[in-house]
Amino acid sequence: MEYMAGNYDVIVVGAGHAGCEAGLASVRMGCKTLVLTLNLDNVALMPCNPAVGGPAKGHLVREVDALGGEIGLNTDRASIQMRLLNTGKGPAVQALRAQTDKKFYQSRMKHVLELQQDLDLKQALVERLIIEKGKIGGVVTNTGAVFKAKAVILTTGTYLKGQIVIGSLSFPGGPNGQFPSVGLSDCLSELGFKLRRFKTGTPPRVDQNSVDFSRMAIQPGDEHPHQFSFGSPRINRDQLPCWLTYTNEETHRIIRENLYRSPLYTGVIQSQGPRYCPSIETKVVRFPDKPAHQIFIEPEGKDTTEMYVQGMSTSLPEDIQLALLRTVPGLEKVEIMRAGYAIEYDYLIPNQLKLSLETKTVPGLFTAGQVNGTSGYEEAAAQGIIAGMNAALHVHNREPLILSRSEAYIGVMIDDLVTKEIDEPYRMLTSRAEYRLLLRQDNADLRLTETGYKAGLVTVERYKMFERKKTLIEKEKERIERTIVPVTENTKKILQQVNSAGLPQQGITLAGLLRRPEIGYQEILMIPMKHDELPEEVREQVKIQVKYDGYIKKQQAQAERFKRLEEKRLPPDINYNKVQGISLEAKEKLEAIRPASIGQASRIYGVTPADISVLLIYLEQRRRLKHG
Repeated sequence: MEYMAGNYDVIVVGAGHAGCEAGLASVRMGCKTLVLTLNLDNVALMPCNPAVGGPAKGHLVREVDALGGEIGLNTDRASIQMRLLNTGKGPAVQALRAQTDKKFYQSRMKHVLELQQDLDLKQALVERLIIEKGKIGGVVTNTGAVFKAKAVILTTGTYLKGQIVIGSLSFPGGPNGQFPSVGLSDCLSELGFKLRRFKTGTPPRVDQNSVDFSRMAIQPGDEHPHQFSFGSPRINRDQLPCWLTYTNEETHRIIRENLYRSPLYTGVIQSQGPRYCPSIETKVVRFPDKPAHQIFIEPEGKDTTEMYVQGMSTSLPEDIQLALLRTVPGLEKVEIMRAGYAIEYDYLIPNQLKLSLETKTVPGLFTAGQVNGTSGYEEAAAQGIIAGMNAALHVHNREPLILSRSEAYIGVMIDDLVTKEIDEPYRMLTSRAEYRLLLRQDNADLRLTETGYKAGLVTVERYKMFERKKTLIEKEKERIERTIVPVTENTKKILQQVNSAGLPQQGITLAGLLRRPEIGYQEILMIPMKHDELPEEVREQVKIQVKYDGYIKKQQAQAERFKRLEEKRLPPDINYNKVQGISLEAKEKLEAIRPASIGQASRIYGVTPADISVLLIYLEQRRRLKHG
């Protein structure tokens, strides 16, 4: 029997990484918000690797933080190891990665939600959406509780009709043996949404006490302190190491001989899994000539002996999992604490969404995270904050926030999801971003803090810090651009030490010196002259902007050309079937996706440059008719 349980502006269904960001964003933008979760003990659960960041993913975390989100701050609180990756490469692909204390991450994020004013956190299983006059009206739980709202955000992760698979064993379930959500999936289908199934998986967890670390290579964190959030202080953490080992021919033999028991190869699992994070059995089959694969043993926290076996994702039977683990150096006597498993689940084909992450057919209904066909905590959090912001803007009858591909990795990801065909769980990669020299992790605050502040997510105090940093960067750039390097014996000696050419007769500025590949800020500071005391992040930003100035300007010009195509808006009422000269395939794709601009239309698979030319002519004819 149904009963009225509450009225809200925004309801978030799910409290994973997308749900937490969505709920916090909407409430901080002035909306009374309800976050519903299947299990209060699993708020911000890390069902897979207890790590945050890495190439492209670290960029997303920094961008969420710059907008005023929580994942960066919470990762800094819960970190037990941090490393800056790709330091031998350029700044565009450098990325921060953190191992976190899994349980501490969950408890701190849950506490943030609990302390947030005007946000209610409740345990409930949502079975049905309420549709009133074609718009979203709220949700109904399995106990009959009716919650009304002006906007609803679905962040249901991998729970929609989740099915756990271990060898020949298959049963309904969500990650870590939780309940699946069945009724909500059926409700979406009844509303006309197209759903498909994806597969993901996780490796076994092993007991630290049964691991011989002397046979592995230690992987310590960086001694230099890092942080994800632009608002976190730089602190020296007590870090726990990870450990590196390898599979071998014996491991691969056991896998090959037991493929007949693998649900991936027996037909039990039929849905597509993530190409960039394959199971160990897939790696062995796909790369038969490779003698070994990397395996990382990673701690799950400070107060547990559970360790995550990165690189060993599998759905093989439990006895085979143990056998193949014990062939790996250091794991000869290992004990499994939790078996690895695969999970199949329903997801919403994301071309049914607008760039705001609002569904095209049900106004006020938004979706974010793995329910949109993505993988990863970072991708989920990034969608979550955008869905939360746009749900709040929807409630306030304001225009949605749309980040473009030239503004943020978040913009690249959402545009890819909505515009391109997704045939595997989507993972953010640096190669997906055309303007990655502009979209670096180090300048996410310079790109997006203003946006977060105008939306009401970035605090006044944080914004003042940001403005001060911007001012210091500009002043330091001006100083080194106009300051001539003194020609002294000390200066010559410094240049000789780094094998740098001598000073030219006409003189050189500090900026000119810094542009030399072998010169860093440390050498600039060694030159005997007055230097201002500046925070490290300011000097780092000045160095990057000065060193890569020519490349940055070139990419900015490309971004400007891109922007002009994005500004050519496509009216929402176009009947593409009646536009003469467009191919049949293009008409079908354009009708299905309903792109917002010429730029977006040009990125749809099956829409050719010739089709774009026809659309441009059509827009011009339409404009002339309108203006007589």
